[in-house]
Amino acid sequence: MVIVSLSSIPLIGHALRLAPGLLLSTAVALAAVAIERLEAHLIAHVWVDALVLALLFGTLLRTIWTPPARFQMGVRLAGHGLLEVAVALIGATMSFALLARTGTALIVAIALLVAAMIPVSYWIGKIFNLPDKMALLIACGNAICGNSAIAAVAPAIDAQSDEVASAIAFTAVLGIGLVILLPIGAHMLALGPLSGGALAGMTVYAVPQVIAAATPLGAMAVQFGTIVKLVRVLMLGPVVVLLSLLHGREQRSAHARSPLVPWFILSFLGLAGLRSAGLVSDSAAGLAGTAAVMLTILAMAALGLGVDLRAIRAAGPRISATVVLSLVVLCAGALAIVRILGLQ
Repeated sequence: MVIVSLSSIPLIGHALRLAPGLLLSTAVALAAVAIERLEAHLIAHVWVDALVLALLFGTLLRTIWTPPARFQMGVRLAGHGLLEVAVALIGATMSFALLARTGTALIVAIALLVAAMIPVSYWIGKIFNLPDKMALLIACGNAICGNSAIAAVAPAIDAQSDEVASAIAFTAVLGIGLVILLPIGAHMLALGPLSGGALAGMTVYAVPQVIAAATPLGAMAVQFGTIVKLVRVLMLGPVVVLLSLLHGREQRSAHARSPLVPWFILSFLGLAGLRSAGLVSDSAAGLAGTAAVMLTILAMAALGLGVDLRAIRAAGPRISATVVLSLVVLCAGALAIVRILGLQ
């Protein structure tokens, strides 16, 4: 009688080796989602979203406990492979048709602001001696959509776990401060609903945070701010593709077989094209968006599990200074656009 061990079957054996790390990452991610929902239940608002919580929980766990080697394979898959899948799925939620419903002048202004802020923020990061990839992650997060942009750009430039963790952790905390201060600043500058909403849409990181910042300015500010923010988010696609091409060129100088554009970027573009052509329904786009969010939270938990908090502590003041100065420049640029376009 011959007894065959399940682990000796290649596919099953590979799955068993992945299981410990995937389960650990999933447990951290579920804890983050639970805390986010508890926030919403207790204070009727989410100040720290599950993506950031997953990263922080994973980092704290890794700081007090080093996972044994059997966890590494699954954690690596969750932190990199699943993040790439999430980026691809984001494409199904983005329709370029939104651009047709927004004023041409405002679209051009938003595009120019994003295009200008990435090198400016990167330059600020380099002044504070941040590593190239960390400075670029912060620059993209500041210019486009905070955590989501950092998560999307990370696989395109092959950023390390500690760089992603540092960029997201400090950007998220300081971004919340912007949400609190923006309505106060709008009131002091006597901004109207359109101008206040536009300022929120061009500066605040996440869509829910834009709504929170614009709500004190009125319903029109919320609606206009959301539209401006969504147009700004659409800039993520071209930026990720460009960075992927530039990084791919660098990689090909060392590895001749490296692809011109990674598979997940091509998938992102393909799904965005299908969505723009009306071939992806609203329900399918919603499912893709939900899947992308959950996979990103899982990936952030895994990335956190690869970061020892003591290793990034020294960079804290430099990252904070970079984010603060970048936000100041971004707000100044957005306010200039509001004034030039004559929004009330």
